[in-house]
Amino acid sequence: MKKYFALLLSLIGGAIIAQENTEVYVMDVNPAYSGLEVFNLQNISDNSGYDSQPSFIDNNTVVFACNNNDQTDISVYNISSEEKSFFNPPTKGGEYSPVQIPNSNEITAVRLDPDGKQRLYNYNEDGKSTEAIPNLQVAYYAFKDQNTLLASVLAVDGLDLVLTNLQTQKVDTLKYNAGRSIHKVPNTKRTMSYTFLNEDGNYDIYQLNIETLESFFVAELPIGIQDHIWLSESKLLIGSGNKLFLYDLFGNGEWQEVANLSEYNITNITRLALSPNGKKLALVAVPK
Repeated sequence: MKKYFALLLSLIGGAIIAQENTEVYVMDVNPAYSGLEVFNLQNISDNSGYDSQPSFIDNNTVVFACNNNDQTDISVYNISSEEKSFFNPPTKGGEYSPVQIPNSNEITAVRLDPDGKQRLYNYNEDGKSTEAIPNLQVAYYAFKDQNTLLASVLAVDGLDLVLTNLQTQKVDTLKYNAGRSIHKVPNTKRTMSYTFLNEDGNYDIYQLNIETLESFFVAELPIGIQDHIWLSESKLLIGSGNKLFLYDLFGNGEWQEVANLSEYNITNITRLALSPNGKKLALVAVPK
Protein backbone atom coordinates (compact mmCIF):
# COMPACT_ATOMS: atom_id res chain seq x y z
CA MET A 1 0.00 0.00 0.00
CA LYS A 2 2.86 2.39 0.77
CA LYS A 3 4.33 1.79 -2.69
CA TYR A 4 0.97 2.42 -4.34
CA PHE A 5 0.35 5.64 -2.44
CA ALA A 6 3.83 6.85 -3.37
CA LEU A 7 2.99 6.28 -7.02
CA LEU A 8 -0.12 8.41 -6.72
CA LEU A 9 1.95 11.20 -5.27
CA SER A 10 4.58 10.79 -7.98
CA LEU A 11 2.20 12.54 -10.36
CA ILE A 12 3.10 15.79 -8.70
CA GLY A 13 6.69 15.13 -9.70
CA GLY A 14 8.55 16.29 -6.64
CA ALA A 15 6.16 18.96 -5.44
CA ILE A 16 5.85 17.37 -2.02
CA ILE A 17 9.33 18.30 -0.88
CA ALA A 18 10.71 21.23 1.07
CA GLN A 19 10.83 23.42 -2.05
CA GLU A 20 7.36 22.94 -3.45
CA ASN A 21 6.86 26.42 -4.90
CA THR A 22 7.52 25.48 -8.52
CA GLU A 23 6.82 28.07 -11.19
CA VAL A 24 6.26 27.92 -14.96
CA TYR A 25 8.45 30.15 -17.13
CA VAL A 26 8.51 30.95 -20.84
CA MET A 27 11.50 32.26 -22.78
CA ASP A 28 12.58 32.92 -26.34
CA VAL A 29 14.97 30.46 -27.99
CA ASN A 30 17.01 30.55 -31.18
CA PRO A 31 19.36 27.99 -32.72
CA ALA A 32 22.98 29.07 -32.29
CA TYR A 33 26.46 27.79 -33.06
CA SER A 34 26.77 26.72 -29.44
CA GLY A 35 23.47 24.85 -29.72
CA LEU A 36 20.86 27.24 -28.34
CA GLU A 37 20.42 30.94 -27.59
CA VAL A 38 17.93 31.72 -24.83
CA PHE A 39 16.65 35.07 -23.56
CA ASN A 40 13.67 36.99 -22.15
CA LEU A 41 12.65 34.59 -19.37
CA GLN A 42 9.22 35.37 -17.90
CA ASN A 43 7.33 33.82 -15.00
CA ILE A 44 3.87 33.03 -16.41
CA SER A 45 2.41 31.27 -13.37
CA ASP A 46 3.62 33.76 -10.71
CA ASN A 47 1.73 31.85 -8.10
CA SER A 48 2.33 30.27 -4.71
CA GLY A 49 2.25 26.48 -4.52
CA TYR A 50 2.62 23.90 -7.26
CA ASP A 51 2.64 25.08 -10.89
CA SER A 52 4.05 22.64 -13.45
CA GLN A 53 3.63 20.42 -16.52
CA PRO A 54 3.38 23.02 -19.30
CA SER A 55 2.45 22.27 -22.90
CA PHE A 56 1.76 24.50 -25.88
CA ILE A 57 -1.66 24.76 -27.51
CA ASP A 58 -0.16 26.92 -30.25
CA ASN A 59 2.77 29.32 -30.60
CA ASN A 60 1.06 31.86 -28.35
CA THR A 61 -0.78 29.74 -25.78
CA VAL A 62 0.50 27.58 -22.93
CA VAL A 63 -1.54 25.34 -20.63
CA PHE A 64 -0.20 24.00 -17.35
CA ALA A 65 -1.21 22.56 -14.00
CA CYS A 66 -1.71 25.53 -11.69
CA ASN A 67 -2.47 26.02 -8.01
CA ASN A 68 -5.94 27.53 -7.69
CA ASN A 69 -6.85 28.18 -4.05
CA ASP A 70 -5.11 24.99 -2.92
CA GLN A 71 -6.50 22.94 -5.79
CA THR A 72 -4.64 22.14 -9.00
CA ASP A 73 -6.55 23.19 -12.14
CA ILE A 74 -5.82 23.71 -15.84
CA SER A 75 -4.47 27.20 -16.44
CA VAL A 76 -4.28 28.85 -19.86
CA TYR A 77 -1.72 31.60 -20.53
CA ASN A 78 -1.74 33.91 -23.55
CA ILE A 79 1.84 35.02 -24.23
CA SER A 80 0.94 38.12 -26.28
CA SER A 81 -1.64 39.55 -23.90
CA GLU A 82 0.03 38.13 -20.75
CA GLU A 83 -3.40 37.02 -19.56
CA LYS A 84 -3.93 33.90 -17.43
CA SER A 85 -7.25 32.12 -16.98
CA PHE A 86 -8.59 28.69 -16.05
CA PHE A 87 -9.85 26.39 -18.78
CA ASN A 88 -12.57 24.57 -16.87
CA PRO A 89 -14.64 25.04 -13.72
CA PRO A 90 -13.09 23.40 -10.64
CA THR A 91 -13.78 19.70 -10.19
CA LYS A 92 -13.67 17.63 -7.01
CA GLY A 93 -10.19 16.47 -7.96
CA GLY A 94 -7.02 18.10 -9.22
CA GLU A 95 -5.98 18.26 -12.87
CA TYR A 96 -2.42 17.48 -14.00
CA SER A 97 -0.52 17.19 -17.28
CA PRO A 98 -2.92 19.15 -19.51
CA VAL A 99 -2.42 18.55 -23.24
CA GLN A 100 -4.51 19.55 -26.24
CA ILE A 101 -6.00 16.63 -28.16
CA PRO A 102 -4.59 16.81 -31.73
CA ASN A 103 -7.01 18.34 -34.26
CA SER A 104 -9.40 19.26 -31.47
CA ASN A 105 -10.33 22.13 -29.17
CA GLU A 106 -10.52 19.77 -26.21
CA ILE A 107 -7.84 19.31 -23.57
CA THR A 108 -6.94 16.14 -21.75
CA ALA A 109 -5.65 16.05 -18.19
CA VAL A 110 -5.01 13.48 -15.49
CA ARG A 111 -7.52 13.95 -12.68
CA LEU A 112 -6.56 12.87 -9.19
CA ASP A 113 -9.70 12.71 -7.07
CA PRO A 114 -9.82 12.94 -3.25
CA ASP A 115 -10.73 9.24 -3.02
CA GLY A 116 -7.49 8.30 -4.83
CA LYS A 117 -9.12 7.60 -8.19
CA GLN A 118 -6.76 8.63 -10.99
CA ARG A 119 -7.97 8.79 -14.58
CA LEU A 120 -7.46 10.64 -17.86
CA TYR A 121 -10.31 13.00 -18.73
CA ASN A 122 -11.26 15.06 -21.77
CA TYR A 123 -12.31 18.67 -21.07
CA ASN A 124 -14.20 20.80 -23.59
CA GLU A 125 -14.63 24.56 -23.80
CA ASP A 126 -18.07 24.35 -22.17
CA GLY A 127 -16.55 22.96 -18.99
CA LYS A 128 -17.80 19.41 -19.46
CA SER A 129 -15.49 16.47 -18.83
CA THR A 130 -15.62 12.81 -19.82
CA GLU A 131 -13.36 9.93 -18.89
CA ALA A 132 -11.09 9.18 -21.86
CA ILE A 133 -10.02 5.63 -20.97
CA PRO A 134 -12.18 3.93 -18.34
CA ASN A 135 -10.35 2.16 -15.52
CA LEU A 136 -6.85 3.01 -16.79
CA GLN A 137 -4.75 4.79 -14.16
CA VAL A 138 -2.78 7.12 -16.41
CA ALA A 139 0.11 9.00 -14.84
CA TYR A 140 1.94 10.53 -17.84
CA TYR A 141 1.18 10.47 -21.54
CA ALA A 142 1.57 11.93 -25.03
CA PHE A 143 -0.44 11.73 -28.24
CA LYS A 144 0.85 10.32 -31.49
CA ASP A 145 -2.38 11.45 -33.12
CA GLN A 146 -5.97 12.05 -32.09
CA ASN A 147 -6.64 8.36 -31.49
CA THR A 148 -3.27 7.01 -30.35
CA LEU A 149 -1.87 7.53 -26.89
CA LEU A 150 1.42 6.37 -25.37
CA ALA A 151 1.26 6.48 -21.58
CA SER A 152 2.88 5.45 -18.33
CA VAL A 153 0.22 3.96 -16.06
CA LEU A 154 0.24 3.04 -12.40
CA ALA A 155 1.20 -0.53 -11.61
CA VAL A 156 1.85 -2.34 -8.34
CA ASP A 157 5.63 -1.80 -8.37
CA GLY A 158 6.10 1.15 -10.71
CA LEU A 159 4.88 2.46 -14.03
CA ASP A 160 3.98 0.39 -17.08
CA LEU A 161 4.32 1.79 -20.60
CA VAL A 162 1.13 1.19 -22.59
CA LEU A 163 -0.09 2.00 -26.08
CA THR A 164 -3.79 2.84 -26.28
CA ASN A 165 -6.23 3.20 -29.16
CA LEU A 166 -8.78 5.72 -27.92
CA GLN A 167 -11.38 4.62 -30.48
CA THR A 168 -11.32 0.92 -29.69
CA GLN A 169 -10.14 1.38 -26.08
CA LYS A 170 -7.55 -1.33 -26.73
CA VAL A 171 -4.59 -1.17 -24.33
CA ASP A 172 -1.28 -2.95 -25.00
CA THR A 173 1.39 -3.11 -22.30
CA LEU A 174 4.82 -2.63 -23.88
CA LYS A 175 7.31 -2.17 -21.02
CA TYR A 176 7.66 -2.21 -17.25
CA ASN A 177 9.64 0.29 -15.11
CA ALA A 178 8.78 3.17 -17.44
CA GLY A 179 9.48 6.83 -16.69
CA ARG A 180 7.37 9.95 -16.86
CA SER A 181 8.80 11.67 -19.95
CA ILE A 182 6.93 10.71 -23.14
CA HIS A 183 6.93 12.66 -26.41
CA LYS A 184 6.17 12.50 -30.09
CA VAL A 185 9.41 12.90 -32.04
CA PRO A 186 9.06 15.96 -34.32
CA ASN A 187 9.14 15.63 -38.10
CA THR A 188 8.30 11.92 -37.89
CA LYS A 189 5.01 10.13 -38.57
CA ARG A 190 5.28 7.08 -36.35
CA THR A 191 8.04 7.67 -33.79
CA MET A 192 7.66 8.51 -30.11
CA SER A 193 10.11 8.54 -27.23
CA TYR A 194 9.84 7.33 -23.67
CA THR A 195 12.12 6.83 -20.67
CA PHE A 196 12.97 3.54 -19.03
CA LEU A 197 14.59 2.89 -15.65
CA ASN A 198 17.89 1.05 -16.19
CA GLU A 199 19.83 -1.26 -13.86
CA ASP A 200 21.88 1.63 -12.47
CA GLY A 201 18.77 3.49 -11.36
CA ASN A 202 19.03 6.12 -14.11
CA TYR A 203 16.63 6.74 -16.98
CA ASP A 204 17.38 5.85 -20.59
CA ILE A 205 15.63 7.46 -23.54
CA TYR A 206 14.24 5.13 -26.21
CA GLN A 207 12.52 5.73 -29.51
CA LEU A 208 9.47 3.62 -30.28
CA ASN A 209 8.15 2.84 -33.75
CA ILE A 210 4.40 2.90 -33.13
CA GLU A 211 3.64 0.62 -36.09
CA THR A 212 6.23 -2.13 -35.50
CA LEU A 213 6.51 -1.57 -31.70
CA GLU A 214 10.29 -1.82 -32.00
CA SER A 215 12.31 0.26 -29.52
CA PHE A 216 15.75 1.77 -30.08
CA PHE A 217 18.11 3.13 -27.42
CA VAL A 218 18.89 6.84 -27.83
CA ALA A 219 20.76 8.11 -24.76
CA GLU A 220 21.08 7.84 -21.00
CA LEU A 221 19.84 10.79 -18.98
CA PRO A 222 22.28 12.24 -16.42
CA ILE A 223 21.89 11.09 -12.80
CA GLY A 224 18.73 12.47 -11.22
CA ILE A 225 17.18 13.73 -14.46
CA GLN A 226 13.77 12.42 -15.56
CA ASP A 227 12.58 14.84 -18.23
CA HIS A 228 13.52 15.45 -21.86
CA ILE A 229 12.10 17.11 -24.95
CA TRP A 230 13.01 17.16 -28.64
CA LEU A 231 14.24 20.34 -30.30
CA SER A 232 14.24 18.46 -33.61
CA GLU A 233 14.23 14.84 -34.74
CA SER A 234 17.94 14.61 -33.83
CA LYS A 235 18.41 16.97 -30.87
CA LEU A 236 17.31 16.50 -27.26
CA LEU A 237 17.12 19.09 -24.49
CA ILE A 238 17.08 18.67 -20.70
CA GLY A 239 17.33 20.92 -17.67
CA SER A 240 19.53 20.38 -14.61
CA GLY A 241 19.90 22.88 -11.78
CA ASN A 242 19.81 26.24 -13.56
CA LYS A 243 21.31 25.03 -16.84
CA LEU A 244 20.10 23.53 -20.10
CA PHE A 245 21.91 20.68 -21.83
CA LEU A 246 21.65 19.43 -25.42
CA TYR A 247 22.29 15.99 -26.84
CA ASP A 248 22.88 15.66 -30.58
CA LEU A 249 22.24 12.19 -32.00
CA PHE A 250 24.92 12.94 -34.58
CA GLY A 251 27.31 14.46 -32.05
CA ASN A 252 29.95 13.07 -29.72
CA GLY A 253 27.57 11.11 -27.51
CA GLU A 254 27.70 13.56 -24.59
CA TRP A 255 25.33 16.10 -23.09
CA GLN A 256 26.59 19.62 -23.83
CA GLU A 257 25.71 22.70 -21.76
CA VAL A 258 23.96 25.23 -24.01
CA ALA A 259 22.49 27.74 -21.57
CA ASN A 260 23.15 29.00 -18.04
CA LEU A 261 20.05 30.60 -16.50
CA SER A 262 21.61 31.54 -13.16
CA GLU A 263 21.03 35.25 -13.86
CA TYR A 264 17.28 34.61 -13.59
CA ASN A 265 17.58 33.27 -10.01
CA ILE A 266 15.99 29.90 -10.66
CA THR A 267 17.07 26.36 -9.89
CA ASN A 268 15.88 22.74 -10.16
CA ILE A 269 14.70 22.94 -13.78
CA THR A 270 12.46 19.97 -14.58
CA ARG A 271 9.62 19.93 -17.13
CA LEU A 272 10.20 21.45 -20.56
CA ALA A 273 7.97 22.17 -23.55
CA LEU A 274 8.68 23.69 -26.96
CA SER A 275 6.27 25.76 -29.04
CA PRO A 276 5.26 24.35 -32.45
CA ASN A 277 7.47 26.86 -34.29
CA GLY A 278 10.42 26.17 -31.96
CA LYS A 279 10.75 29.81 -30.89
CA LYS A 280 9.38 29.58 -27.34
CA LEU A 281 10.51 27.29 -24.54
CA ALA A 282 8.44 26.66 -21.41
CA LEU A 283 10.15 25.24 -18.34
CA VAL A 284 9.43 24.50 -14.72
CA ALA A 285 11.84 25.65 -12.03
CA VAL A 286 12.06 26.70 -8.40
CA PRO A 287 12.69 30.42 -7.80
CA LYS A 288 15.59 31.20 -5.49
